[in-house]
Amino acid sequence: MPELVFFSGTMDCGKSTLALQIEHNRSSRGLQGMIFTRDDRAGEGKLSSRLGLVTDAVEVEDGQDLYASLVDHLSQGGRADYVIADEAQFLAEEQIDQLARVVDDLDIDVYAFGITTDFRSKLFPGSQRLVELADRVEVLQVEALCWCGARATHNARTVGGVMVVEGAQVVVGDVDQADTVGYEVLCRRHHRRRMTSASARAAALSPDVLPVQPV
Repeated sequence: MPELVFFSGTMDCGKSTLALQIEHNRSSRGLQGMIFTRDDRAGEGKLSSRLGLVTDAVEVEDGQDLYASLVDHLSQGGRADYVIADEAQFLAEEQIDQLARVVDDLDIDVYAFGITTDFRSKLFPGSQRLVELADRVEVLQVEALCWCGARATHNARTVGGVMVVEGAQVVVGDVDQADTVGYEVLCRRHHRRRMTSASARAAALSPDVLPVQPV
């Protein structure tokens, strides 16, 4: 039976790499899919991974009906044996409902990939709706690591290397962009303390925390 599957994890856990692998495996067997994405780091209409792999995709617009887009594609003679939706956390709740309808009414598998929570540890609406509707939720087993070596469970936003907890939910950036908006994965402890790798290095170099040498 066709399924709506949500592959979830923090940044750096290989979500987009897996999406590209699924696309490769199925296309190499003669299947054709439709790939949706939103705000990918490589630019509009691209699905990319940090390993340097990239493929073309359909950029999802605000208010776009994904079910209608797929029906239109099929009615014009196109083919879609499966659907991949990357950066699914950025999709609207109604667009997740439309992906579920693709599974139920068109009998097409949908594989959605995204992070669950934002930089404030709040659920993205798209991810929340996927958790509510998906036939399966798969937490990716490639563990991203906090700077301390513990398993990273939270996504942090940084501005000029300093962690922030206020601002718009969606701001496109990338990992380790120290001079502008960037993102970093942290364990819960260091996310709660707002301690990024940069602030940890600064603390380690501060004379206030250096051991006192006996006179």
